[in-house]
Amino acid sequence: MKILFSTIGAAGLLAAASGALAAPRACAPADYVAQARALIAPYLEAQSFSGAILVARDGAPVLREGFGAADREWDVANTPDTKFRLGSITKQFTATAILQLAEQGKLSVDDPISKYYANAPPAWSKVTIKHLLTHTSGIPSYTGLPGFFEKSSRSPLTPDGIIKLTRDLPLEFEPGAKYAYDNTGYILLGYVIEKVSGEPYADYVGKHIFTPLGMKDSGYDVSGVILRHRASGYQGSKDGWKNADYLDMTLPYAAGSLYSTVDDLLVWDRALADGKILTPASRQAMFTDYGHQYGFGWKVDADAGHERVGHGGGINGFSTGISRYPKDGVVAVALANYGASPSNYLAETLAGLCAGTYHPPKAIALPAATLDRYVGAYVLSPTFTLTVTRQGDQLITQGTNQGPVPFYPSAPGEFFARIVNARISFTQSGDAPATALVLHQGGKDQTAPRAAAKP
Repeated sequence: MKILFSTIGAAGLLAAASGALAAPRACAPADYVAQARALIAPYLEAQSFSGAILVARDGAPVLREGFGAADREWDVANTPDTKFRLGSITKQFTATAILQLAEQGKLSVDDPISKYYANAPPAWSKVTIKHLLTHTSGIPSYTGLPGFFEKSSRSPLTPDGIIKLTRDLPLEFEPGAKYAYDNTGYILLGYVIEKVSGEPYADYVGKHIFTPLGMKDSGYDVSGVILRHRASGYQGSKDGWKNADYLDMTLPYAAGSLYSTVDDLLVWDRALADGKILTPASRQAMFTDYGHQYGFGWKVDADAGHERVGHGGGINGFSTGISRYPKDGVVAVALANYGASPSNYLAETLAGLCAGTYHPPKAIALPAATLDRYVGAYVLSPTFTLTVTRQGDQLITQGTNQGPVPFYPSAPGEFFARIVNARISFTQSGDAPATALVLHQGGKDQTAPRAAAKP
């Protein structure tokens, strides 16, 4: 395993002069590995994660391990060397390519897309490259077309063919007025990269990003190519796991077609930290919040006063996440070959634990009689009911057509999950059964009344 060290700054000159490298900082909890493993364990027990995880501080890995199977039919284990499809983590590499070309004076992020895409309709006259980078163009996303995955996901398309899927549809809003996650925008960015550089997108990222950085286990995923250590993708079904539905990899293109390993993404993290890939001005532009907690190919926010950038990805059979605390020198990467894995949340949690911003909630013991007051069915919508049962000292929730999720008590009437980013609370009085459940998830609070008893 190659241990990577960040470039020594002014504070490390004395150590460098004496021939010693500045030691990487330790994670916030002294028993970080034990706490991290305790956080990962429920995902493994619930069979909701299969993949590889890496956590590092100042370039030195503190946790680096594979979990589950890369190929379930041959019982081949995942390792840190396993290659996974990245899904939308691809977008940060596309954004990097755009910024490289801008540094060379070959384009400006303020250029209208019509300057490079000759078939741009009049409605796109105000759409700029910056709008595409920040998901504020108003152009509809082709992946949101009704029935797209059922009808079109197996057939190859050129970038222009993908753009044509939504080119003649009206804009969803005035460019710059709102934010709406848009895969079509990043297809257009790939088109621009090819137009300006004269190189196919796959060749460009390989030649100008992966090769210079030594990311030898990263590239554009082509299904027909024999690729050593590539994981097979899986999805869930009522009968358990199954092979993921086929997706022609021309379709995600510059929005989601790259593959990598956890080790290569640590190389990527260090390249960004040490300024090896972009100028300081370009990195500042990439990690600026343009009003919607999104920069150029990265989500940008703060966690307990600590700067944080990251991104998740989801593509047939794969779920991914990278979370970075730049000033803390912390990065966590979770790459899964199971489409339902909450990989991005897991990466955020493990990174926050190392940076000292995440403190695992502690479960308390409640009497069985108290827990039984919460057991029942709660109606979130006419088509979705959350059924709550008791199993020992915890509650098990199961939504319509979903798998079971354990919830643990943090206080009477308050429960948290370990394998999803969600909490539930109950409206309840005295010894009577709860009358309603509130689901706290994704920044929203949804109230679900108890279902009426069947006659």
